[in-house]
Amino acid sequence: MSLEVRTVAPSEFPGWMRAVRAGFLTAGGLPSDEVVEDRRADVDLSRVQGVFDGGRCVTTFRSFEQRLTVVGGATVASDAITGVTVAPTHRRRGLLSRMMAADLAAAKERGEPVASLIAAEYPIYGRYGFGPAAWTAEWEVSVPRAGLDPRRSGQPADGGRIEMVDGEDVRKAGPEVHAALAARRPGVVSRGERWWRQATGVAPRTPQETWTEPFYVMHRAADGEIDGLMIYGTDDKWGDGNQPQNTASVRDMIALNPAAERALWHYLCSVDWVTAVRSGDRAPDDLLPLLLPDPRAARLVGGSDFLWLRLLDVPRALEARTYAVGATLVLDVRDGAGLAGGRFLLEVAEDGARCVPTTRSADLALGVEELATLYLGDESVRRLADLGRAEELRAGAVTTADAVFRTGRRPWCPDVF
Repeated sequence: MSLEVRTVAPSEFPGWMRAVRAGFLTAGGLPSDEVVEDRRADVDLSRVQGVFDGGRCVTTFRSFEQRLTVVGGATVASDAITGVTVAPTHRRRGLLSRMMAADLAAAKERGEPVASLIAAEYPIYGRYGFGPAAWTAEWEVSVPRAGLDPRRSGQPADGGRIEMVDGEDVRKAGPEVHAALAARRPGVVSRGERWWRQATGVAPRTPQETWTEPFYVMHRAADGEIDGLMIYGTDDKWGDGNQPQNTASVRDMIALNPAAERALWHYLCSVDWVTAVRSGDRAPDDLLPLLLPDPRAARLVGGSDFLWLRLLDVPRALEARTYAVGATLVLDVRDGAGLAGGRFLLEVAEDGARCVPTTRSADLALGVEELATLYLGDESVRRLADLGRAEELRAGAVTTADAVFRTGRRPWCPDVF
């Protein structure tokens, strides 16, 4: 039987959700009607694809509109891809390739300059032109070793203050704080209203998705403005001799400046009975270790590629971001899918960037996936050239490109989607 890739009808959405859960090895079968309706209200079915075999969904794919912050603080529309699964019984039939091709073509037609996703497995998405553009890191802090004075860590000394709040307060204030973060950190993606309902326990869950109410705190600057928030949970662990050995695990933390960041970390490390702090996914150049008197108290326990990008419109994407130095580069961008390849003249200056197709001789040749890896400033052109993934066609072009694309702080995407 021929397997047809098509848009999922409303009546097929519950089966599509079940296939997603099976693809990600989430036990439990068909979600409840309440969960299905909550998810369907947040989903544009015109961007949900599936493959059906004998009435059963065996392959899933969804995209949605997302805003991505690029270098300089502007945002671009991104075709955010999620819910990608192929049943073990239907692998190696080109189904994902067909769905990906259809989705990327539609995104380009809509005028979205980039596509984005979180890659569950590294080898899959490079062949579709995606490259890792932002990484994450996680630390575990040994509180006794950190060297903080417990008499002074609970509240900041600069006139700001830490407040314990509840989920409703976070739902009200959180979106504005997150929007402020997005305006200053490349790699941050937009959060919808449902994200805040999920993070504070309001959205319905399946029986397998247990909910434990976390703790919520906010940081107010001396002028009363909220410039940081943290959501964290704790375990209940006691060691020999009835000694507390609790770990506080951060679920979400936003800080708009170093003072708020310092205050939130110092607060968490001062909570009674907490002997260890897990940071959750942070930027790989996060300030956390250096905010402690003994930075070695923060042990790196995890880190990985995270946000992957795929350029669909090279001129629009490159013109959207800012650059640290003025320069001119001719890029020969190679795209096997034919969506974004070509030779482009990039002229950057303090007042903006101009990128147009050109017939001039190229200075640097690279694949569209390599350009995606460079886009947010996280990768070195020199490293790519040494790996044979970028080719210097004019002497000095690699050095120039590194100066053009690199940024002082690394990009960071706080959210799974």
